Amino acid sequence: MSESLEERFRRWERETLEPALRDHPERAPDFKTSSGIPFQRVFLPDQPGESYFGRLGLPGSPPYTRGVHPSMYRSRLWTMRQYAGYATAAESNARYRYLLSQGQTGLSIAFDLPTQIGYDADHPLSNGEVGKVGVSVSCLEDMQQLLDHIPLDRVSTSMTINAPAAILLAMVIAVAHQQGVPSDALRGTIQNDILKEYIARGTYIFPPGPAMRLITDTFKYCRESVPQWNPISISGYHIREAGASAVQELAFTMANAIAYVESALSAGLSIDDFAPRLAFFFSVDNNLLEEVAKFRAARRLWGRLIMERFHAQDPLSARLRFHAQTGGSTLTAQQPENNVVRVTLQALAAVLGGTQSLHTNSMDEALGLPTEHAVSVALRTQQIIAYESGVTGTVDPLGGSYAIESLTDELEARAQTYLDEIETLGGALKAIETGYVQRHIQDSAYEAQRAIERGDSVVVGVNRFEEGNGQRIEQLRVDPAIEAAQRDHLAALRDRRDQALVHDLLAELSEAAVSEMNMVPVLIRCVEADVTLGEICGSLRETWGEYQAPLTV
Repeated sequence: MSESLEERFRRWERETLEPALRDHPERAPDFKTSSGIPFQRVFLPDQPGESYFGRLGLPGSPPYTRGVHPSMYRSRLWTMRQYAGYATAAESNARYRYLLSQGQTGLSIAFDLPTQIGYDADHPLSNGEVGKVGVSVSCLEDMQQLLDHIPLDRVSTSMTINAPAAILLAMVIAVAHQQGVPSDALRGTIQNDILKEYIARGTYIFPPGPAMRLITDTFKYCRESVPQWNPISISGYHIREAGASAVQELAFTMANAIAYVESALSAGLSIDDFAPRLAFFFSVDNNLLEEVAKFRAARRLWGRLIMERFHAQDPLSARLRFHAQTGGSTLTAQQPENNVVRVTLQALAAVLGGTQSLHTNSMDEALGLPTEHAVSVALRTQQIIAYESGVTGTVDPLGGSYAIESLTDELEARAQTYLDEIETLGGALKAIETGYVQRHIQDSAYEAQRAIERGDSVVVGVNRFEEGNGQRIEQLRVDPAIEAAQRDHLAALRDRRDQALVHDLLAELSEAAVSEMNMVPVLIRCVEADVTLGEICGSLRETWGEYQAPLTV
């Protein structure tokens, strides 16, 4: 005889909730509405159907549709991160310390384009790009300055870096050692998601084979030495920003995740060795109900894949944890203050959908890098949702809504259709190489733009409710003189370092690249000896070559 809902709930309280609350007590003795009406920890149906526990269940338990933690935000609010980085490491460090003083609870580092594609600030291809769309980091000294006076054992650090992700992680580990912070106390995430770079973003360096090897080496090293670090953040955000629909974002992200799991298994790892530390990164667009349902569908879809396809034994392997960022492509240069409203709705969707970490875009990001005022408003948006809206008082507040449950089911089913098609093509990498994924995203982006141009899709201030000259707001300008300063800094570094040691380490790196040894310890030794990012990537370019994207039609 199957358990009743009440029996199942009482067992969940004993076995799942109580141990979690011992580690993370709830933030208040009770949670109430502004009228004094008590919130239940989790609201349940009066008459659950046969499929309730298979489709929804209880928070903190498979299939995790209702959340990855038993009491969610009643115990722990999401990590509030403001993606930031510009100009020099010193200027970005000042922004990070300001944001932490204002209540931000984790760092999210943006790197400039040369850093993202593995060139030092003094490389000819870096001209005009140093410090423009993120911070310039070419060497360990830059990372030391970037993280100055930031306690790495207490502040988690997220880095949006992909092709050279292992090198930037090596720098963070080296800085932590200098701070006296052991590697096993480090908390954070590197994006390290090269497949979505081939699909949507373009900051790749190496061909897929060695790029995937570098990723699995990072998985292995983190499991053994940096156990609280997320070695990858599998990203749907940039896929969505390229024009994908919510269904496509969900499906293509899952297809990439399957490829990473298969690569790690082929490298000798077992599923429960690494799956609990896999993280995800999703966009939040304007359609609030669809976005809430997307996050719930993602958890259920991932849980099913991990348990049924890869036969994980640890329930934590099936727990999809994700960072969310409000949609940059939804922001408008026209009437930029309207973006505050867009970001608020998107942030609310992320919270209602159960995010573990959140970045809220600033109102001026359609115009340039965010000013301190604009980023403060974006951070306050998260804080108002957290402390004033009341939505953190119960788990999965929209669970059970006819609309939300129907959308959750439909998004999961449509995403599965894409996954089945990708499987017939031979998996995510084959689908990328043949242009299948790119074509679907391009078609979706084209149709969305045509809908705006026809007026079928309303964008306030752009194709309806326009104003004459629009609103003018302050903009942040990056001083072009920083480029020369960075070149001088690197020249001085090269003059004073041990050149013989650099030569020997680059030779060791080349040998490691064609062997089966884990490359992360070699990378750590390289950065500690002041071998630069560009020199490391240059050596690997010579060994592995560079990726050339296929033409798509």
